[in-house]
Amino acid sequence: MKIDVLVAEIGSTTTIVNAFNIHNQDPVFLGRGVSNTTVKTDVTEGLQSAIKELSSFLGVDKIEYNEMFASSSAAGGLRMTVHGLVYEMTVRASKEAALNAGANIHLVTANKIEERDLKKIKEINPNIILVAGGTDFGEKETALFNIKEVLNLNLDIPIIYAGNIENQDEISELFKNRKKDKYLKIVENVYPRVDYLNILPLRRAIYETFEENIIHANGMNNIYDMVNQNIMPTPGSVMESTMILRENLGNIITIDIGGATTDIHSVSIPSDDFIEFQEGEPLSKRTVEGDLGLFINHKNVLKLFKKGEILSKLSISMKEFDSLLEDYSYIPETILEKKFVFELTKKCAEIGLDRHVGDLKKVYTSSGLKIIPDGKDLTLVEYILLTGGALINLENTEQIIFDYISKNPTKLLPRKNVKILRDHDYIFASVGVLSLKYPEIAILLLKKSLRIE
Repeated sequence: MKIDVLVAEIGSTTTIVNAFNIHNQDPVFLGRGVSNTTVKTDVTEGLQSAIKELSSFLGVDKIEYNEMFASSSAAGGLRMTVHGLVYEMTVRASKEAALNAGANIHLVTANKIEERDLKKIKEINPNIILVAGGTDFGEKETALFNIKEVLNLNLDIPIIYAGNIENQDEISELFKNRKKDKYLKIVENVYPRVDYLNILPLRRAIYETFEENIIHANGMNNIYDMVNQNIMPTPGSVMESTMILRENLGNIITIDIGGATTDIHSVSIPSDDFIEFQEGEPLSKRTVEGDLGLFINHKNVLKLFKKGEILSKLSISMKEFDSLLEDYSYIPETILEKKFVFELTKKCAEIGLDRHVGDLKKVYTSSGLKIIPDGKDLTLVEYILLTGGALINLENTEQIIFDYISKNPTKLLPRKNVKILRDHDYIFASVGVLSLKYPEIAILLLKKSLRIE
């Protein structure tokens, strides 16, 4: 069977291959195959196994394809360290860009890098080191110092510079002198002037650098034997789907709860009521709870419940609960297992939204008490989209979000007429990377998955 496009999602534990026929006026999601990820040996083994399962699902002996795209969060995903000048300015802008691109940020520093930071960089062994600092034609010494210190580590790790443009020529010379120019990308300043975040150029550079260097991750050396199109970090792909939907539907939040992490993506303008307080808040924002997930990190989620709370919610004894944990799988089958995963999902969503969404705060001033917004204003959001296995497969997960909104009246969330939709075909991560080449097809596939006419 000949298929137009396959998109692989290479995760830490599982590899999914989704199939699409797209070269007609009505693009179609055909189905998926799933296998264990084989990143410890050769990732193409898992890809082949997933394609074999897809063949079985479609009732054919063999599958051939024209194009294969991929997203990956295997081998720790995209690990980055971020180094800027002022934490609330260049550092914050750099973090936002890296998170937007799907990075897991393992170290953040402000001002000049210290010896202990250099030791941490060595220990982390990131996929990308990001250095920023200084508005254009402003302070330039810190970013230059940090680049030199990182270079002195003699690590074969790509470096992206997104700071004061006055440093660009000198930094280029530093790399050429050390014959490491192939590891350098220089992009527009991520914070060219006060309260202005220039995220898009940096995000594109992160995608490119990830794609160029993914072959150095464990088991990924043969990835291009099968993949002949774009590869990007899986969370970045979900953000791409969110962004393209925002262009077509309006302001959006996407909630993605997986086995290891809880990711919240939003693309929304602020309301007129709060716009004066939104300086520095990006249009597109991602936050990630890297230690809260439904399978790999479910024990961390359990620690957030009060003593006896989970037993009460499930109406079971401690003995029954211990038995439940012994047989716990990321695919719940019994009614009790589904109730348990539902409670974990609810807790992850609450914690993730708490961090992502702004709130109204009381501030005492010389003229008395004032209520002002603190954080991202999402009151104009029209759609809240749910993806991830639990949110799309368990019953009534929409109610988790409606309950959160009703119980948090000061959070800067929409109060009326918000629509909550599921990614029924579970294709957000696949279609995001597909959208880089086929944006119009991507929106049609996403609308189908959301059951939007």
